[in-house]
Amino acid sequence: MANLTKLEFVALDVLGNNYLSWVLDAELHLSATGLKDTIDPEKIPTVEQNAKAIIFLRHHIHEDLKSEYLTIENPLTLWNNLKDRFDHQKLVHLPSARYDWINLRLQDFKSVAEYNSAIFKISSKLIFCDENITDVEMIEKTLSTFHPNTMILAQQYRERNFQKYGELISLLLVAEKNNELLLKNHRIRLTGSAQLPEVHNTSFLKNKRGKGHRGRRDYGRNRGRGNFRGRFHNQYYSDHLKWQRDGYNSGHQKWQCEVPNKRKAPQEGEN
Repeated sequence: MANLTKLEFVALDVLGNNYLSWVLDAELHLSATGLKDTIDPEKIPTVEQNAKAIIFLRHHIHEDLKSEYLTIENPLTLWNNLKDRFDHQKLVHLPSARYDWINLRLQDFKSVAEYNSAIFKISSKLIFCDENITDVEMIEKTLSTFHPNTMILAQQYRERNFQKYGELISLLLVAEKNNELLLKNHRIRLTGSAQLPEVHNTSFLKNKRGKGHRGRRDYGRNRGRGNFRGRFHNQYYSDHLKWQRDGYNSGHQKWQCEVPNKRKAPQEGEN
């Protein structure tokens, strides 16, 4: 595990499953260190360059492969042997890469960024398998796989005659971000939720007038209720007093009217 942390890139698997990516990484690192001539049959590198290159290559292959090619000291010989052994991986990955390209559709992805990542991965596999994917093919693949509900938008993009895939995908990414912003603003405040200024003014005036009228009506109503209660209350005591007086005068059975907070009328025989 300690040796794995010192690797510049992932070591070549014993079965060669990652051979295509390993070849690319190895070539780039040999070029960066000035050792690319060691794997070029048309160049004559120095002994020191060959030594550095063979150490680098052996360090980035599986331990079992290192044991199998233990006696090889020339980096070009090791490079060619690995190529003869694992170059068939192109034929293994090619059908899968073609299948992924045929079934690639923009409408199957949740975002433009995810689609963009997928199309580059598939095109890279095809390039590893010696099948080049042009910008025109990538543009056509994108515009022809829009969602059916946005076919008019796809036609508008097609009329702009993009020559580079990067121009199209950049425009789609910007449009997606703007659309997300509009949807976010819509969720914060739904359409029609805010009243117009005229509506506010009208409501304020109505409320103001209503409070004034309501105050006057309440005032009049209270006065009316008070007068009614007063008349009823006075009439109540007046009738009962009349009853009491008439009863005494007619000589009928004497009775008295109880009046709250008033002294009772005297009975016969009482002082």
